[in-house]
Amino acid sequence: MPKALSRISRRRALQGTVAVLVTAGLLMWWLLPIGPPSPRGTVTFSTGVRTGVYQLYGKLLSPTLAHDLPGVDIRLQPSEGSQQNLARVATGQADFTIATADAIAKYIEDGKPGAGRLRGCARLYDDYVQLAVDDSSTVRRAADLRHKRVAVGQPGSGVRLIADRALRAAGLDPAKDITAVPAGIDTSPELLAAGRIDAFFWSGGLPTDAVRDLAARHPIRLVPLDDLVTRLHAAGGTTRYYRSAVMPADAYRQARNGAPVPTIAVANVLVTTDREDPELTEGFTRSVIRSRDRIGMQVHAAQLVDVRTAIYTDPLKLDEGARSYYRSVKP
Repeated sequence: MPKALSRISRRRALQGTVAVLVTAGLLMWWLLPIGPPSPRGTVTFSTGVRTGVYQLYGKLLSPTLAHDLPGVDIRLQPSEGSQQNLARVATGQADFTIATADAIAKYIEDGKPGAGRLRGCARLYDDYVQLAVDDSSTVRRAADLRHKRVAVGQPGSGVRLIADRALRAAGLDPAKDITAVPAGIDTSPELLAAGRIDAFFWSGGLPTDAVRDLAARHPIRLVPLDDLVTRLHAAGGTTRYYRSAVMPADAYRQARNGAPVPTIAVANVLVTTDREDPELTEGFTRSVIRSRDRIGMQVHAAQLVDVRTAIYTDPLKLDEGARSYYRSVKP
């Protein structure tokens, strides 16, 4: 009889141990994450000038990124614009950025450092080239800028690239036929209002706050640029990324044109490199697409971000992590 009791006790003890192990296993399964670990570390997002759309877009995107990627510390790094952004990402000084398709194509064409490692995560919204002048100005077309003081953007900006090309398409030499002022959207509006320049170029989403605020306090016009598109395309190469577009009248209600303004547009692309963890780029891309409506309340251009067209990141190859995201949401 004692031996039988001993066997029963051992059986019960074994059953109890198994139960404890099963319970512990279930508890660990419940507490521990399933699947690959969430990305961790510090990520630098190179944006743009203080009052530009890139910088505002980055600020508005940060809370979504922090929520979706809790293990990642997102740091915004202001820049002069597309050209500097690409140099930073391509050489490992930043992890993500936004740049215009023409600037990307030029960076690749010139064979600059790290160009072959650049990848696209999403086509975002279009930039519209904006040439602003005082309402009393005699400038009606870009060709009228001869002998004028013109802010053409900072050296590392996409504005500088398109301004130089637009001037050449208008038959002007940027180095000889105008007084080129290396000012961006953070200072150009004040310079124009103060009469220290005659015009400024800007390329950005609609509306750009700095232009809208200037129109509200100072009489300005936006100069049509549609006559330059054919000439730009005739130059060949990377100019194929420009297209004809129209700024709607309500983009800048207080500008004196009072009507739609025909101009030039170019797409923006969310850029990274093949150095980044695909899990990170997938999560980053997901956050960008998901935040469209919220960001679009303040950056109206962001409302045009569309998962159906975001995959077209020409002239860059689509990043593998971004590709995984698009596959996951494919109908």
